[in-house]
Amino acid sequence: TIRAILFDLDGTLIDTDDAIINAWTERLRWLSPNPRRLLRRLIMASETPTNAFITLLDVLHLDDDLFSLNDRLRRLRGLRTPANFLAVDGVVDLVRTLATRYALAVVTTRSRRDTHAFLAQYHLDDCFGATITHEDTLRLKPHPEPVHRAAEALQVPVANCLMIGDTTVDILAGKRAGATAVGVLCGFGERAELEKAGADAILETTAELGKLLLI
Repeated sequence: TIRAILFDLDGTLIDTDDAIINAWTERLRWLSPNPRRLLRRLIMASETPTNAFITLLDVLHLDDDLFSLNDRLRRLRGLRTPANFLAVDGVVDLVRTLATRYALAVVTTRSRRDTHAFLAQYHLDDCFGATITHEDTLRLKPHPEPVHRAAEALQVPVANCLMIGDTTVDILAGKRAGATAVGVLCGFGERAELEKAGADAILETTAELGKLLLI
């Protein structure tokens, strides 16, 4: 029985940053007839080693410097920064409804600052009983630690948790922790790779989660 829902942020609750995709599509056109697809695959391929690198920086206490620099670079390039997030269509109403029936948590590699800025922007702060960010765990997804931390914070057995995300690291983290895992196609992941990672179900968009849980 599902008692808690753990949400990834980017591509799951926050709309994928198409500014990055669009900016690089033209630059990669000489490499591929479908540079947008190529770019998404490159981003997906880099996610696990990137998370491992962030874990190393955390051990060395250098992660705050990295994320501070990243924010400055994003502002210089005109990309989305905190307080200017775009929610995936339908998720704001979905979250508010689910919060009346389930315990909710965010499990993300974003910073605590970004996470709370997004929740505050859409007035969702009170809907979530826990937010697990890159500052809150030693290991990042696809390691199961963030999922276990969220379950502990919500005081719900991990077997009664559902992890929902758009990439294979979300699915792998959920399954390795012992949770149910649902993939969504509104972010960077594709159906075949989410299925290969072991997703228990795959939805076109996060908003469709209501069809599974609000019956």
